[in-house]
Amino acid sequence: MRDAGVTRAAALALLLAGCIPAVERPSPAPPVDAPTPVPADEPAPEPASRPEDQVASPTGANRDVAQLPAPRPAWEARPVAPDARAVAAQRYTVRAGDTLGAIAARTGAGVDAIARANALTPPYPVRAGQSLAIPGGRYHLVRAGQTGIAIARAYGVPWSEVIAANALNEPYLLRAGQRVLIPRAPGAPVSAAERAAAFTLDVDTILTGGEPAVVAGQAPATPVASARRVLAPSAATVAPAALPGRFVWPVDGTIVRRFGPGATGERNDGIKIAIPLDTPVRAIADGTVAYVGSEVPALGGLVIVRHGGGWTSVYGHAGTLLVQRGQAVRKGQVIARSGESGYADRPELHFELRRGRTPVDPTTQLPHR
Repeated sequence: MRDAGVTRAAALALLLAGCIPAVERPSPAPPVDAPTPVPADEPAPEPASRPEDQVASPTGANRDVAQLPAPRPAWEARPVAPDARAVAAQRYTVRAGDTLGAIAARTGAGVDAIARANALTPPYPVRAGQSLAIPGGRYHLVRAGQTGIAIARAYGVPWSEVIAANALNEPYLLRAGQRVLIPRAPGAPVSAAERAAAFTLDVDTILTGGEPAVVAGQAPATPVASARRVLAPSAATVAPAALPGRFVWPVDGTIVRRFGPGATGERNDGIKIAIPLDTPVRAIADGTVAYVGSEVPALGGLVIVRHGGGWTSVYGHAGTLLVQRGQAVRKGQVIARSGESGYADRPELHFELRRGRTPVDPTTQLPHR
């Protein structure tokens, strides 16, 4: 049964931009682990009620997600045309005055691809008369605001394959003017499964391919202070430079599924914590919101927060989302309210902690009490 705060829903429904229907989910299965109590943390004072927090809670089956009005995700805001240039593998003799960037522009290949093929390291010095291998393939010219997800979808290939083909690494920010190698030879058929994978979102895909390309010399956007200010989808976000202090627990509840492989072999990249509906979900540390939405079907209402030191926290199955992409949040700040959206077995929080792209068992990083 919901707490008294839910009675506000009828009066405040006009502020809700619209509920997103939850996906069909399988019949609940029993937890694979015996429930384990989660130690209670010293809760941060809950902020005073603000207009941006007044979002109606889900009704009916409690599987919808209430969200503040927000622009389309960055990968939908800037369309990508599949206009990659086919480049033949060749040798290039460096001319007087050439730079690697000029060679890339002349041949149509990417600077990074040429550098890797010739074992060049920054600042990529070349000399007149030097013979360089130009790797062949399809190269997409990245425009300002385009995301890795949108590029992968335009060509129907999984973003993970684009990452591998280009040896991309942290922080996975694309640059306007960068030439990205697209896997698969020109004209090669793309299977239905591969095309479906290109349109499938998960946490890793959002973290590595969800930010828009930046323009040279242009710094990522400064995080906004309030959910009332909406960051443009074409603006890239930036995480804090350092992680201040230790993490805190996002909720006080009972662990019903642990990190790692489950009883049937499925992988769980986080933990699941059973809690009552509409429980405040708090940020575990200062950070910048990288994603808010419900486009990962299994996780339903989802918030992803980037912290300093390469850490990222993930909060899924929410019923109400209270922050916006690009918003700066403080440790202990309420960023969502719990629900049973997505493939939740009960009212619960799916919580992940990642260092770079690697999921880490949250119980090894959160305080023990």
